[in-house]
Amino acid sequence: MEKKSLDDINGSVNVPTVYETAFWQKFLAYSGPGALVAVGYMDPGNWLTSLASGSQYGYSLLGVLFVSIIVAMIMQSLSIKLGVVTRTDLAQAIAKRVPKSIRIGLWLLNELAMMATDLTGVVGTSIALYFLFHLPLIIGIFLTIADVFIVLAFLRFGIRRVEFIVLATILIVGTIFAVEVCRAHPSWTAILNGLIPQSQIVINHSELLLSLGIIGATIMPHNIYLHSALAQSRRYDEHDPAQVAETIKFANWDSIIHLIAALIVNALLLILGGTLFFHTTNLNSLADVFYGLKDPQIVGSLSSSIMSWLFGFALLITGLISSITSTLAGQIVMEGYINIRLPLWKRRLLTRFVTLIPIIIIGIFIRFNEQQFEQLIIYAQVILSIALPFTLFPLVKITSNQKLMGKYANHRWQATIEYAIVILLTGLNLSALF
Repeated sequence: MEKKSLDDINGSVNVPTVYETAFWQKFLAYSGPGALVAVGYMDPGNWLTSLASGSQYGYSLLGVLFVSIIVAMIMQSLSIKLGVVTRTDLAQAIAKRVPKSIRIGLWLLNELAMMATDLTGVVGTSIALYFLFHLPLIIGIFLTIADVFIVLAFLRFGIRRVEFIVLATILIVGTIFAVEVCRAHPSWTAILNGLIPQSQIVINHSELLLSLGIIGATIMPHNIYLHSALAQSRRYDEHDPAQVAETIKFANWDSIIHLIAALIVNALLLILGGTLFFHTTNLNSLADVFYGLKDPQIVGSLSSSIMSWLFGFALLITGLISSITSTLAGQIVMEGYINIRLPLWKRRLLTRFVTLIPIIIIGIFIRFNEQQFEQLIIYAQVILSIALPFTLFPLVKITSNQKLMGKYANHRWQATIEYAIVILLTGLNLSALF
């Protein structure tokens, strides 16, 4: 019998039966996996694109951000459906349907994607430590090895407590940016207008490229793999059609609400960039924001060391929390494609050490220049962009399989729309690369 995805977590959380308790009690029981996934939509890559969008074009790209989250909701819903209906994650489902050579190739490609995801966490955490405590970047990089023990400490309490910790992190980060935005006194009328797509996005080449960056940086492979496994963490009767349907429904509610939270955080970052830095300075790095928030010459009377420190603190905790999701996603890929099962601490150390090698080599080459070091985040986005179509095309194809998915298979019109979205995303990522 095939082992379950993330065996220690699979089916570990009790949920009410179909006929028990009220809607909100059921929602709370199913809520949690969406928070772990939502953190992936708030990584340093998204921070950079959102802040740069605001500083260059004000609030005009808020509509693009909104569309990108809608697309994310669609893809995450497919991942949820696959996990709940088939009781397999995406890596397992793909591995069953391709030859060994392709399976090994997909594993290697996705391992690179997981390392790229881990890289953004390492860079974000080390830069935050530099901002907050003036630690040299090389020291901050090696300190990120300690997050192995943080991850293990969290997971020892069970996935449910980890979900609460991640949710608390999202709320803290959201509150920090809400305070910073309110303090900046943005134009709420202009913000509402920014949600309406503007024709100049297509006409203005540089604005179009940044729009592509927002969409391309939003959907990441590790979130798709992760959600297909985490959806199975609830203990439901897979042979009871009513409970399967309810699990899908509440897992989607959980995903939608937490992705809305991710949208709010990214929108706040864009609004912050558009309010404080529009026509003032061209943001090219997180350092520009950190130092700009306390520079009277840039933000005038709104400059504040506290606001700057809070920005760095938010970057630090999101970098640390992302270690949990990249570890779990890496384990899913390894177990699903090549059936190698390692304890989480070994998997974490393996990923982190392999990630650190190119970071340190490049860091030495650029003499750990702060702003150049941040460019590693962009290189990570390139790897994720390459891996994305090899994740989304199989996802749509498998969830359209009537024999496998039964009544939950994508209808033809749904599959057509989903394939069109994947083709568009692939084209946008390729255009951003070239």
